[in-house]
Amino acid sequence: MGHLQVKLVLIIILVLVGLCVVMELGLRLLFGFGNPLIYVGDPEIGYLIVPNQRTRRFGNRIEINQYSMRSAPITETPAPDTLRVLIIGDSIANGGWWTDQDNTISSLMARSLKSLLSSKYKEVEVLNASANSWGPRNELAYLQKFGNFKSQFIVLLLNTDDLFATAPTSLPVGRDRNYPDKKPPLALAEVWQRYIIKPKPIPEMKAVHTETGDRVGINLEAIAKIQALTLQNNSQFLLVMTPLLRELGEPGPRDYEIKTRQRLIDFTKAQQIRYIDFLPLLNSTPNAKALYQDHIHLNLQGNQFVSQVIERSLLEILIQ
Repeated sequence: MGHLQVKLVLIIILVLVGLCVVMELGLRLLFGFGNPLIYVGDPEIGYLIVPNQRTRRFGNRIEINQYSMRSAPITETPAPDTLRVLIIGDSIANGGWWTDQDNTISSLMARSLKSLLSSKYKEVEVLNASANSWGPRNELAYLQKFGNFKSQFIVLLLNTDDLFATAPTSLPVGRDRNYPDKKPPLALAEVWQRYIIKPKPIPEMKAVHTETGDRVGINLEAIAKIQALTLQNNSQFLLVMTPLLRELGEPGPRDYEIKTRQRLIDFTKAQQIRYIDFLPLLNSTPNAKALYQDHIHLNLQGNQFVSQVIERSLLEILIQ
């Protein structure tokens, strides 16, 4: 190989390396790749977001505190003259990568309640204990492990699918690309793993997804246990459910969902649970479908709508 050829090869290599460096920096700085939230398995809860993490994804700030909440660090017991509300839920409450920390339902509620209740409370905290795909049994296990942090209110935020949620499992952690257990070596490696490589199925998940028995009944029992824990701690319990996008308008929920929704309504009446069903509220709201990020998750306007309704319900209880 001649001198010119060697020089040309070196130039090509340097250009390729330079392009990779530029791409790596761009993916990190612009999109937050290379620094995803990581998860840890838990024998009862199934999985938790690893505590004490900070990252940005697609420009949105995400902060996880010492109790795996999408909240700023907290004290285990609130300071005097503090209103503390604990929201517990799945990705609806969490907000995911598409929601900035300040735009989660919990953050929106905290700012609004602090303004409205400044004469009554020195501080208002709305805690956010949540993780993607949690169901009532995950949420019950979280409360059993960590307690309610002396919160005056516990808000269980569900979506329709949560009524059919399966048992907690740690199987996805480290095996499903949405639940990594370690940081990737490069942002480029994360993009490769997430968007280019075909994901490998987890064979053991088949047994989880085909759980037999009265799954709805088991989840209702978990909700009843959350209510019982709340009452034992002299807190108020509020159950909230948002619908799937396809449930809005006509033809509405599917037959099995209609039956399950009625079962939930009967359950809340029997248990004397304060319950907010967002399906009729959204159906009476013009252009409600514009409040959704996708088929299940809410955007900022949707979060604002939900936070305002929950907030009004809490205020009704506080002024009784």
